[in-house]
Amino acid sequence: MRVVPMGLCLTALVVMLRNSESNDYGSLSYSDLGAFRYLVHVNGICAGYSLLSAVIVAMPRPPTMSRAWTFFVLDQVLTYAILAAGAVSTEVLYLAYKGDAAITWSSECGSFGGFCHKATASVAITLAAVACYAVLSLMSSYRLFSRFDAPVACTSKGIEIPAFQG
Repeated sequence: MRVVPMGLCLTALVVMLRNSESNDYGSLSYSDLGAFRYLVHVNGICAGYSLLSAVIVAMPRPPTMSRAWTFFVLDQVLTYAILAAGAVSTEVLYLAYKGDAAITWSSECGSFGGFCHKATASVAITLAAVACYAVLSLMSSYRLFSRFDAPVACTSKGIEIPAFQG
């Protein structure tokens, strides 16, 4: 399951990296928009993490609590990072397709249709990777909390904490 998001992230990365268009109105590239640059970077980081975590999981070693916590935390962080990249890129695409008359932004996809179609494909693939990372996050949290007990607060220091008795 850890290899699937790697393929999706690499595909979305390559589609966006090759996305540029020039015409009579000018030229447009993914690097002109910060949201798409962020999408490319996060897809690259997530693909690398997926490869590394797949290699680590494939190694035959007994599960440890530190390994389970590491996967849990990293899966959560990367799930939210790629979700943020997909969300902000979706917003930029919405503005590119619809524009915003209130602030006099025009629709750019009428002039740069090929660019918008490739960007839409990259964002859709990224959102599929988000779904995979959400499943991975659920799986890693289940593995962590079903095999190991939750951390317990240590009360051996002899410090009493008064509670409100109102």
